[in-house]
Amino acid sequence: MKDSHQALWDNCLQLIQANVTEQQFKTWFAPIIFESYSEEKHELLVQVPSPYVYEYLEQYYVGLLSKVLARVFGTNVVLRYRILTVAGNNKGITEAESDQPAQIEAPQASNRGNKAPTTLDAVVPQQLNPQLDPKKTFQNFIEGESNKLSRTVGLSIAEHPGKTTFNPFFLYGPSGCGKTHLINAIGVRCKETYPHKRVLYVSARLFQVQFTDSVRQNTTNDFINFYQSIDVLIVDDIQEWMNSPKTLDTFFHIFNHLFRNGKQIILASDRPPVDLQGMKDRLLTRFACGLIAELEKPNVQLCVDILNAKCRRDGLHIPEEVIRYIAETANGSVRDLEGVVNSLMAYSIVYNTNLDMRLAERVIKRSVKIDNRPLTIDDILEKVCHHFGVTQQNVFSKSRKQPVVQVRQISMYLAQKHTKMSAARIGQLIGGRDHSTVIHSCNTVEKRLKIDKAFVAELNSIETSFKLKK
Repeated sequence: MKDSHQALWDNCLQLIQANVTEQQFKTWFAPIIFESYSEEKHELLVQVPSPYVYEYLEQYYVGLLSKVLARVFGTNVVLRYRILTVAGNNKGITEAESDQPAQIEAPQASNRGNKAPTTLDAVVPQQLNPQLDPKKTFQNFIEGESNKLSRTVGLSIAEHPGKTTFNPFFLYGPSGCGKTHLINAIGVRCKETYPHKRVLYVSARLFQVQFTDSVRQNTTNDFINFYQSIDVLIVDDIQEWMNSPKTLDTFFHIFNHLFRNGKQIILASDRPPVDLQGMKDRLLTRFACGLIAELEKPNVQLCVDILNAKCRRDGLHIPEEVIRYIAETANGSVRDLEGVVNSLMAYSIVYNTNLDMRLAERVIKRSVKIDNRPLTIDDILEKVCHHFGVTQQNVFSKSRKQPVVQVRQISMYLAQKHTKMSAARIGQLIGGRDHSTVIHSCNTVEKRLKIDKAFVAELNSIETSFKLKK
């Protein structure tokens, strides 16, 4: 427990150092030694090297000490001194109590013009909700080739915030690749390792709303002071500031203060800094002075690993072939992966059906954006049956009527051409046929395409309806 209290005192010294000159800090504050802190009595005990230092601190810096202790240790903290005294060859210790206990002062309206406010102009509440999602951690952020660098750097930052060369840490990548999860995991690990640090996750949109409200209420200084008090600031989706010059100017000053004082800054965007149009070079160059890392969409194998991890975590039982199919068809989006699995479970429970390929296809069709998702067997059957006026029930039956057989063969041919499924899987989904039937059907269609121009035109028409390039 003493170590954590010592860390809080070290935090006090950092705040003091930011508000006095270097010489003042070395002379009056560096010699102070932390002794103990009593949570029961709200009493902080420190040692000073002489009565003169004690008197000087009480005369000139009691207000600063009061504010700093209120911010770090909380309200109504009593500061007590152990004072070294020397009389001849004898050394002794006396104790004294500060004349002014630490307490939160009511913020006062002040007009500082264009001057930057000091870190202690407005006292920040000790308790801070970091706005982190406890479920988004490093433990369930699955590592793969597409995210190995970013994850490794993020872990290093979380263990040593503000102490690495990765400050600021600028993470970018397309939607659904795991940016929010990773930056949230950094915050969670950092808070676990350093509970006394002020960690805050905020979306760019919320930051802008807060800034706008502060301008309207004439409390902009308090807004800036609050953000300048953060030890680890995590801002998501900063591309939303591209057309907000006033928000950017304010963030510029906050960024500078945090960076100069060794605080960790983590930024996430859907594009790299060079593509953030509308942002001034003075801010973009600061974004680039730490580390810029790209988070790519997960490949198929990583998607499989993510799905398997989710199944283990949630106690789900999904066939391996279904997991593989979802991984191949979810567009490399972690959000789509989770959405498909959640929908699968819901459909399975409500309709009391098995978690099989047919159910997976139907869920994919409804869950993944139609412009991006791959073609499914259901899509093909629907279009081919509609074109020839045959029902899917007839296709699945054992009927050998020529129109039905033709639709069945064309559906198998198009499935082989436009999906990644094996012949055995295609046959199983189209009436429970074996792979030899699929191969025969494909050969039959290919031979006919070489000699029948009208048949070629019909297949072209069907494929056009898929909106696929041949």
